[in-house]
Amino acid sequence: MDAGAIDLIEIGALLLGIAVVGRLAGRFGLSPIPFIVIGGLVLGEGGFYAVDHAEGFIAIGADIGVILLLLLLGLEYSPRELVGNLRTSSRAGVLDMALNAIPGAALALVLGWGPIAALVLAGVTWVSSSGVIAKVLQDLGRLSNRETPTVLSILVIEDLAMAFYLPILTALLVGLDLGAGVVTVVVALASVLVILYLALRHGKRFSRLLWTKDAEALLLSVLGIAVLVAGLASEVKVSAAVGAFLVGIAIQGKTAVEAERLLSPLRDLFAAIFFLYFGLSTDPADLFPMLLPALGLTVVTIGTKIATGYLAAARAGIAEAGRWRAGFVLMPRGEFSIVIAGLAVGAGVDASLGALAAAYVLFTMVAGPFLARIPDAGWFTRFSKRRQQARRARAAGAVTAG
Repeated sequence: MDAGAIDLIEIGALLLGIAVVGRLAGRFGLSPIPFIVIGGLVLGEGGFYAVDHAEGFIAIGADIGVILLLLLLGLEYSPRELVGNLRTSSRAGVLDMALNAIPGAALALVLGWGPIAALVLAGVTWVSSSGVIAKVLQDLGRLSNRETPTVLSILVIEDLAMAFYLPILTALLVGLDLGAGVVTVVVALASVLVILYLALRHGKRFSRLLWTKDAEALLLSVLGIAVLVAGLASEVKVSAAVGAFLVGIAIQGKTAVEAERLLSPLRDLFAAIFFLYFGLSTDPADLFPMLLPALGLTVVTIGTKIATGYLAAARAGIAEAGRWRAGFVLMPRGEFSIVIAGLAVGAGVDASLGALAAAYVLFTMVAGPFLARIPDAGWFTRFSKRRQQARRARAAGAVTAG
């Protein structure tokens, strides 16, 4: 059979399979991401069928998927919203990092993978999935809840922190010596700060320059700039994903709204390819030994994420029920965790780390949407009301005693 025909058959079959998986997951109210990764595991290295002919397309599609995921996430925020969230929720961001990065780093050291792997796994367990959490909030009708701005602030801080974390991680992964590593990190961070400054000062002018009523021209302009900046960012050791995220932040107003509408279908397509690629590049033989450590890490970091959301919402003056909702909804990890693990495995870090990250993301992705519903259950509502009443009683007693 002609090689070109085989390429098309493989690509078509994979896309159709992703569609079927997505529809089945949607029927049960689940994110399709973990099931797409499982599909990749079944078909990839050590799986039942080796995807050889479509490999080049999937690899490039995966890179574009990461760029689009972060570009559209950036389009959700204006530069001033980003800076405002940083100022008001900085303590919550520090708490989030402390509670959720430490378990991952500790496990990597216990498993004997070394300090660089510890930094990688700290990032994997630290950052929640903005995309999945936004979908869960929408599905549960919580977008207008009082605790939702707190949740979104934590997510924004995590996303912005990645702009500084990923350049440092990339420099370490490529094995630069101390002098070259410092220069690389300084150049990377300076690039991030310059783009942020330009977004703050000239974002509106940049958006007006991009704007056109021609949908095709607007789509190609925004996508072209995002891919171009992502490539340039990679050249100076900033993650391509972060470059795309900062481009999204710089685009504002009606340009951002229309670009998001036009690019959303492309994001869904190429993001699915990215998650498939991650599964394809992970050998199931490496995955099975990591299931138990991944499960233990999931249990620990479910608790730490609940504590993060609860305490952050409490500082914001949210009532007891809202505190629990904020904590439970933050659990899923996703795109950034997989990006971080993918960078590490691609740089030659122990392949078991990628397998652990895949299993960990699968567990949190599947458990997250289910557990996020717990605060709405009748028994949990009664529990939170009793806690709030007890707190008020203690406060009243303290005032009386005073």
